[in-house]
Amino acid sequence: MKKSRDDYLTIFFIAIAATYILATLALPMYAILSKSIENKEGLFIGLSNYKYYFSNPSLFYSIYNSLFVSIITTIISVTLSFMFAYALTRSCMRAKPFFKTMAMIPILLPSLLAGIALIYLFGNQGVFKALLMGRSIYGPIGIIIAEVFYTFPHALLIIITALSIADARLYEAATVLRSSPIRTFFTVTIPSAKYGLMSACFVVFTLVITDFGIPKVIGGQYNVLAIDVYKQVIGQQNFEMGAVVSVVLIIPALLAFIVDRIVQKKQISILTARSVVYEPKKNKTFDLMMFLYCSLITLFILTMVGMCLYASLIKFWPYNLSFSLKNYHFDLMDGGGWDSYYNSIKMASYTAFFGTIIVFTSAYFIEKARTIKTARIMMHLLSMMPMAIPGMVLGLAYIFFFNNPNNPFNFIYGTMAILVICTITHFYTVSHLTAITALKQIDYEFESVSSSLKQPFYKMFFSVTVPISLPVIFEIGIYFFVNAMTTVSAVVFIYGPKTTLASVAVLNMDDAGDIAPAAAMGMMIFYTNAFVRISYVIITKKVLVKFQQWRTK
Repeated sequence: MKKSRDDYLTIFFIAIAATYILATLALPMYAILSKSIENKEGLFIGLSNYKYYFSNPSLFYSIYNSLFVSIITTIISVTLSFMFAYALTRSCMRAKPFFKTMAMIPILLPSLLAGIALIYLFGNQGVFKALLMGRSIYGPIGIIIAEVFYTFPHALLIIITALSIADARLYEAATVLRSSPIRTFFTVTIPSAKYGLMSACFVVFTLVITDFGIPKVIGGQYNVLAIDVYKQVIGQQNFEMGAVVSVVLIIPALLAFIVDRIVQKKQISILTARSVVYEPKKNKTFDLMMFLYCSLITLFILTMVGMCLYASLIKFWPYNLSFSLKNYHFDLMDGGGWDSYYNSIKMASYTAFFGTIIVFTSAYFIEKARTIKTARIMMHLLSMMPMAIPGMVLGLAYIFFFNNPNNPFNFIYGTMAILVICTITHFYTVSHLTAITALKQIDYEFESVSSSLKQPFYKMFFSVTVPISLPVIFEIGIYFFVNAMTTVSAVVFIYGPKTTLASVAVLNMDDAGDIAPAAAMGMMIFYTNAFVRISYVIITKKVLVKFQQWRTK
């Protein structure tokens, strides 16, 4: 069959998207694997570096520490988020929108801020130090508490989705059979939400084991894999061993990702065409219990954020508690000054703009094109890879790949461009899945009609697909912007003297002992993300009125 102009354009754009993934992910990862089996002179030495790593007790013990805090955090975070999601979907308590909004606050904060808050709350001069009964917050206790705060909203979003598609007929059948509430919970609620719970577990586990910011701020002498990578590269300039630890760090993250994909494939449809939407019934005692529980979680979140806000406005903790804005004089401190903050806004804006275009366009050709099916499947698999690669590993891979003088793209090293590319790649998968999900909801008949009328695909794309998908496009842009503002691990190795970022400035100020200014910079990131999110809600309502009128007809 003779290929049309649209077919050739499809092949062209798929090739460009594949080249982008290859150049920004596959080749850098190959570079880091190659570095791990070389010595300082760049000569091949096989698995000698790995043998040294696993024979060193202090380095090897980091694996145990990482697995320990990741597993414990996963259990606590998923349990707490499940109860919160259960309250939002199974009770008739008041203020549900308020509680859900408060639960999302940690997403707008850099992970380091949770560690800083705990230092002021439970550190050596903390407000509630006595509550630890002699134990130190610096170590596994602090890491776990901060990671629970950081991962809670991520797990909550997944579990809310799982619990929201309940079939009321199952609960009616349980009532008719006189099943007790507890038995109904374990025989109906848990089985129907099991895939969501599993997915939440894998997401939280991956986030914790790959996180760098929290262990760096409050981990003390408690080493984890992500800290080992940082120490080997920044502290000792031992890039070969840093590559080895990076490869080791990939393994648990990759295994969690693979298992999650297997679980997703086994998932069956819970909500059918005959399903009845579940509507909770009022129960004063239960509703009150859920309200009190959500209030406690919200109080914990607001306490963490409020402590950072308070600390950023205090002259000298804990000796001079008068208010001052001196901690916001970033130009007088380490970390890059106000330029770091402005750089972050630029980087986040570029990431949101170009990332949204790249992700949505590539997703469109993968989902809607009718030619080169094998290439589209391979491109989809490549688009899933970034989720399994920790940010620190990706950043280190960019050093080895883009800092090579023989690389034709060497000129972008140390510029804003490499930060944008790395951030887009790091957060590519979630955005890709969001776009694919939205495009699957658009009937293929649109393309068939467009083809029968002999209209070029780009006219169909801009006239129909984009307007219909505007809500998702905006969500992808906001997702990129917020994560670009808060990310640390993906950029900590590749920023330059003129491209310092706010999130990295928080880390550098904390390293220099300027904890209050670090809290202030962290709050500036929060203010910016909150402002962008609120502006997004206001602006999109007006924009969508014009482009989404078909939804109300």
